[in-house]
Amino acid sequence: MTPEDVERLIEAELEDAEATVTRARDKHDDDHLAATVVSPAFEGLTLVSQHQLVYDALGEHMTTDIHALELSTYTPEEYEEY
Repeated sequence: MTPEDVERLIEAELEDAEATVTRARDKHDDDHLAATVVSPAFEGLTLVSQHQLVYDALGEHMTTDIHALELSTYTPEEYEEY
């Protein structure tokens, strides 16, 4: 699963999400990914709940195609301040 595939899945499942996914280790490692996700769906949620929304969006891919996902989540307002 490529970083672009993961971006599409997240953006399709989360309200107005913008996802940026990269390879966390090297340019040929599609199993270890890093994602930054910005969505108003995270408003008022704990960090754990925000991450769970992303994992839910990826569904079974989290256990079959993605070995590790380094995740950063933000509401649009938080991301502007970042």
